[in-house]
Formats: sequence, structure tokens, C-alpha cells
Amino acid sequence: MLLSLLITGMMLFDGLRHWEGKRIIKMSRLEWWETAVIYQIYPRSFQDSNGDGIGDLPGITARLDYIAALGVDAIWISPFFASPQKDFGYDVADYCDVNPEYGTLADFDQLIAKTHQLGMKLIIDIVPAHCSDQHAWFETSRQSRDNDKADWFHWVDPLPDGSPPTNWLSFFGGRAWSWESRRQQYYLHNFLPSQPNLNHANPDVRAALMQAARFWFDRGVDGFRLDAVHTINGDTPPFRDNPADPDFKLAPLPKDQQPFFRQLHDAAQLNQPAIQEFTSAIRAVADTYDERFLMGEVDGDNDNAMKVSEIFSAPGRLHATYNFDLLEWEGLDVDGLKTALSKAVDAFNGTGRLSFAFSNHDVPRSVTRQLAALNLPASRQDALQLLLLKLEASLIGSCCIYQGEELALDDVHDIPIADLQDPWGIEFAPGFIGRDTCRTPMVWRRSQPHGGFSEANRTWLPVSQRHLDRAALDTAEQAGSVYNEFAAFLKWRKDQPAMMQANHMSPITGGPRQIIFDRFSESQTLRCCFDFDELAAGFEEV
Repeated sequence: MLLSLLITGMMLFDGLRHWEGKRIIKMSRLEWWETAVIYQIYPRSFQDSNGDGIGDLPGITARLDYIAALGVDAIWISPFFASPQKDFGYDVADYCDVNPEYGTLADFDQLIAKTHQLGMKLIIDIVPAHCSDQHAWFETSRQSRDNDKADWFHWVDPLPDGSPPTNWLSFFGGRAWSWESRRQQYYLHNFLPSQPNLNHANPDVRAALMQAARFWFDRGVDGFRLDAVHTINGDTPPFRDNPADPDFKLAPLPKDQQPFFRQLHDAAQLNQPAIQEFTSAIRAVADTYDERFLMGEVDGDNDNAMKVSEIFSAPGRLHATYNFDLLEWEGLDVDGLKTALSKAVDAFNGTGRLSFAFSNHDVPRSVTRQLAALNLPASRQDALQLLLLKLEASLIGSCCIYQGEELALDDVHDIPIADLQDPWGIEFAPGFIGRDTCRTPMVWRRSQPHGGFSEANRTWLPVSQRHLDRAALDTAEQAGSVYNEFAAFLKWRKDQPAMMQANHMSPITGGPRQIIFDRFSESQTLRCCFDFDELAAGFEEV
């Protein structure tokens, strides 16, 4: 099979040769994040160390050897800050403390120390666009119109009839405005009513977030993934209604159940000067430390996604953006994959300014989505997952591997409605059950209760019985497992100059069920061939 892939690749060589002659190789040393393979941890579901059914920081520390043995370069931990957990940490009540369910600052210090001892970097989430309604900033702001935090959020008078100022809708369903009787005003929230948007037109807000960034940098954090940074807003009235979507069709995703969810005028709020004032400010802070990395979660529609990423990663702003193009909820066929990758290569070839991902905590797991999109049977689950892992780790820039991808874990759709935890799913169930399907606890040993995740009688989400056959420590001991095959690939990758010394690749080519491209540096040209019929990857120097 490898030979047939290479023959197909050589047939395409003449088409690549002309372009290849024009390449320019970056000779300067790449920063660590420009080639990093980053392992994402959803802390609530990774490992429980104290028997309360909830994953925590000491649990992560206990499993770092497993992650390091995979051969990744960094870990990214989703929020563990003080929070009422209405959106499981993405509703921050204190940016500079640990939620008691997850441990203490001392636990975090032990975690980062061991991460560094094992030769890995540590990235954490910062949520700059909104906070919890239980944050002291909002508790003060909501009291009156004349306190020292009065304009730290978006407060707008009602229309003459008392209704909200616009018809904008929340990402999580319902109005994007909530009423506060003490101020007799509405406040803006892109997500839950308990997640009020910060007003970045106020420089004091930006200064407070810079203080939080310094707090974590001083503790040794190597970088931030900036959550939903494109949703930062400044105070720019007048606000205008969105027109209804003339092409509206009812569909499973919540935004497809709301005919006004077009983000025309509210989208203008997503691209304000206040956003890039923030990105420039936090970059200036990061640059006062050694080798710190800033990755922004940004989104755009299919026509402007790369343009949005270019804006956010312009000089003096973020080092990279987290690319959504491979995270389509229903997956992508091979043509869709080629289109997404080609757009990225066209915009960012020669740079490390994009971070690719097939899965994360917000979308169905990659193997579930892609089996359906590629019309493959469940029996091909392991082979497909390994192919996807190798593909994303062969692209320019960095990539993010979500916990469990190295085990080929699939989505869990049999969670009882009564056990759902995701507010998005609870709002729209049973037609849409949200993100809990990809957030169920990791399993470590098939022979242990709850797969070794917890000794509690009940875990925060049910452990999937189907996942027990892919328990992490058991799988790591099995020759030929996805974990071990990917670990071997990552070890091989570190010795390839074309992947580690430059971020250049040729245009995407290949047959109807193939993706083929060259990676190259000054000393090596490496042909990378991915076949979605045979589910095999081939690599050859040319």
C-alpha cells in the first residue's frame, strides 16, 4: 500500500515541480510553538484524585507520564479558575485562583513543575470576552450606574416599550440581553445570561486582564489559549437589529433553530478596534517573558475565516490562531478536507501562525464525525483516527490533540437526558444534546471501577462502558494500538527537518480519496500521502 501511495504521489510530482522551484525556505530557528503538538486536557473529565467524581489538577499531575510518553510538546488545560461552573469554567469568578473542585494554587504549582521536568510546555485558557455574573466586577457593576465598575460591562437602556435594545440572539439560545432591575438596564451576553460581556472600550478592563496574565506567567505558564477572543466587544452604540435569515432552515444546531441568528450587525461588534487593542496589549505582556505563546480561538464564516486569522495574528498581535476549519460539526468529506487545508496553506504557508485541530471539548469527537462524513464503517475507527492524527501533525504550524483521540475514543450518545450537564444541551434536548457527548470521563484501566477515572459512587458525567475497551493505560501497553502507533510517528516526526525546521508545504493534490502534499526544508523534501480508502499514510523523501 505504501508503494502504491508513493507511485500516485510521483505521478503528481511534475505538477508540483514548477511551484517547488519558487519556494523560499525560512532559515531562522523556529520557536517551539511553530511546530508543537499540543495535548488538550478537559480537567473535569481527565482524572479524579480525591473521590468526588470530578477530575482535578492533582489527577492531571498523576497522569503526566502517560502524556509525555506519547511524545507531545505541550499540554493545554481548559479553565480551572474559580467559577460557579455554569459553563464549567468558561464563566470565571476569579482569574487568579483555582476552583476548589480542581484543587489549589499549590496543586497547580506542582503540576507545572512536573510538566516542565518532563520536557513539556503548559498552556492554559484565558477567557477575555466575558466573565461570570458572580465575579466581583459584575457584582459591583450591577448595583448602580455610578460605581467604579459601572461601565465594565455593556449596559444599555431598554427601548421605549421596555424591550431589549436589539433582537440579537445568544450562541446558547434566547436573547443576548438580560434585564437588571437595580440599574433598570439590559446587559449583553454572547453566551449564558450568567456570562456578561466585558466592555473592552474601558482601558481598566484591559489592565485588569493584563494583571491576570502576568499572574500566570509569573507562575511559569508557557502560554495562553484565548477563548472566543473574537467575541470581545467595545461599547459602540447605536446597536441595530439583525434582519431575519431569508435562507433559514430548521436544523439540529441551536444557531440553526433561531431565524434571526445571522450575526450581521452583531458581527460588527466582533471586529472592533477594542479586540486588537487587547491582542496587542497581551502580546506586549507576553514579550516581557521568555518564549511565551498566545493562541487565539477565533472564528469566521467559510468565506473570511483565514482573513480573520490573518488579522488576529498580524505582527505585534497573537502568535497564532486556533483554526476551526477542520471542526465542522458533521465532519468533512475528502474534498472538504482539501478545501479547508488549501485555504490555510494559501494564507499561512511559511509560517507557524495556525494551529489545527480535528477535535476539542466543543464539538463531537473527530472519529465519530469523520466516519460519517467519509462513509466508513465503525470497524475502521482505529485506522481512521490514526490517519487523522498523522495528517494534522504533518501540516504547517502546530496542532492540538484532544484527550482520548490517541485512543480513538468516539462520541457517547446514550447519556440519559437527566444526566446532561452542558447548558447548551439542556436548553435544546432532546433534539440536540450538546457537548457532553465528547466530555465523558477518560478511562484508564478496564478492570477498575469507572475505568480508573474515579473512586466515587457517581461521576459528574457517566463513564462510557464502550470506552472501557480503549482504557488509556491498557491501550498504552498494547503493541499496534493507536496510542503506540501515534507515539512512534511523533518520535519519527521529530527527526524530520521538513517538519521541524521549516513551515513550508506544497499545494494540496491527490485523487478523489487522497490528500498529498510535500513538506520541505533546506535539507529535505518529504512527500506526505494520505489515502482515505485504504486509511494509510505514506512518507518518502523526494
